[in-house]
Amino acid sequence: MSRRLGHQPFRKGQQPMVSKPLENPTSKYPKPPFRRQSQPWPGLASKMEPRPDHGERSYRGSGRLAGRKALITGGDSGMGRAAAIAFAREGADVAINYFPSEEPDAEEVIGLIRAEKRNGLAIPGDLRDEGFCKELVKRSIDGLGGLDIIVNNAARQQARESILDVSSEDFDATMKTNVYAPFWIIKAALPHLKPGAVIIGTASEQAYDPSPDLYDYAQTKAATMNYVKSLAKQLGPKGIRVNAVAPGPIWTPLQVSGGASMEKLENFGGHTPLGRPGQPVELASIYVQLAAADASFANGQVYGSSGGAGPP
Repeated sequence: MSRRLGHQPFRKGQQPMVSKPLENPTSKYPKPPFRRQSQPWPGLASKMEPRPDHGERSYRGSGRLAGRKALITGGDSGMGRAAAIAFAREGADVAINYFPSEEPDAEEVIGLIRAEKRNGLAIPGDLRDEGFCKELVKRSIDGLGGLDIIVNNAARQQARESILDVSSEDFDATMKTNVYAPFWIIKAALPHLKPGAVIIGTASEQAYDPSPDLYDYAQTKAATMNYVKSLAKQLGPKGIRVNAVAPGPIWTPLQVSGGASMEKLENFGGHTPLGRPGQPVELASIYVQLAAADASFANGQVYGSSGGAGPP
């Protein structure tokens, strides 16, 4: 006797799917005005008010990255932390890099990774040093037993009202963190990457709609978008996909550690059609999708998440 589609019985032990109520995205997370607050660079998510949501309690995995091995720079907070939590809950082992002063946030992330019975490696260090970037890749491969996902997420952002206020030291530090470090990391990792591996960069809406006070940072995000598209063409024939995520205003320590003026911070994200900034967890599933094998035709793509404000 044939069964009609949509009326198949549940298998023994299978739980029926329960629908979740719709959530209004405009009221799902905090809106401005935010309290004015400042931290020394690079800042800690744990000291922000309100504290960002990286999916610590909400993200649920389904095994999409089972057995994968990932390295995430800037994995202590922001989108890197959200990706690390999501990757672990999808079955991946994860190494995170962070600046040494971000140890308190990093300890929380490693605890969450290990709570999923996954291997979690904490590798602090300064990405502005080429030698450390090479060591980071080696320690990740040795500690995880391989590497097949690289997320170049760490970034330096310091707002300056005028180009005259950007010192050569500032410019150099931003370029080395945001442009040189991914270059060094990818070069060191490439000989170890097999077909099916993925590289994911974190670009920004600043790549195509730069703010006047982020002169140097915006340039690096344009460079990120372009290295992704260039490497996608170079590495695609080798079976290695390269993509990027381009966030809009996201509530992270970048904003409270010199990345925004107090006036901009107070109203952060209020200009978007949703009337608020995004939370890191709202991008976690994008990183997962770009890393997952079922996105095998996504190469050289830039996935935006900006609350409705502008491309891509």
